[in-house]
Amino acid sequence: MGSNYKKNKVVPVTAILLLIGIFWYLVAIPMNSEKVSRQFKNLSTSEHIQKCWSLKKPKLPTPHQIVTEMVNTTFFKKVSSKRSLVYHGWITLQATLAGFFLGTLFGILLALGIVHNKAMDLSVMPWVIASQTIPILAIAPMIIVVMSSVGVTGLLPKAIISMYLSFFPVVVGMVKGLRSPDQIQLDQMKTWSASSNQILWYLRFPSSLPFLFASLKVGVAASLVGAIVGELPSGAISGLGARMLAGTYYGQTIMIWSALFAAAFLAAFLVFIIDFSQKIVLKKMAIIR
Repeated sequence: MGSNYKKNKVVPVTAILLLIGIFWYLVAIPMNSEKVSRQFKNLSTSEHIQKCWSLKKPKLPTPHQIVTEMVNTTFFKKVSSKRSLVYHGWITLQATLAGFFLGTLFGILLALGIVHNKAMDLSVMPWVIASQTIPILAIAPMIIVVMSSVGVTGLLPKAIISMYLSFFPVVVGMVKGLRSPDQIQLDQMKTWSASSNQILWYLRFPSSLPFLFASLKVGVAASLVGAIVGELPSGAISGLGARMLAGTYYGQTIMIWSALFAAAFLAAFLVFIIDFSQKIVLKKMAIIR
């Protein structure tokens, strides 16, 4: 039964990835055709297609070019080398985790205040929602400039940008989770003369954990986006965002796509860790089996 279930999941995913790969290779031909025609003359159709898939600076690199670049810069470069994806990924990961921690802490504290204080619910929550209507690309340069003017550079400005993106899903999810207990459960706790703190720790907080973990998955991915965006206007020379920017300056599209895929894999890994932690915590608390 379990093997059939896994097989039923693997086959559709594999088929979709295969279709995407085929479509990608087909699109790469017209995208790179003009450049091939300028650089090479009197090519047969098959040779023309092969050149479209093997240009050093293509408009659209093919999957095998991206994979080759990722393998070379991950496994065949020293970790301390500025050409290593591991090095750049670690720089971005530091800002991501710092911003994610700050955003989670800030989001939980805000949610507790909103749930337990009617004035905060009416005054703060609308501003929390409104804060996300401002594009991060507009805020990031302002944060970088303001903090650099007071001598703060490096990790902290990027962490604050990450925090700005990650706290919102935590606030919304935590507020919903803290309010998820039924009225009959709250009344039952009151009949046992439970204080507000006891209701919070023994009823509201355990009930909020599934919502919190779901929010953390969104938050950590948003935090990674914030860290990458924070590297763009800061003039950083290290990090996945800086690598994408360098690729843009020098027309190295393969470098850009490899950094982009590295960021995607890093986000997937972080979400996997939170999902794994969720299963352990909820099982120990007997919330899931």
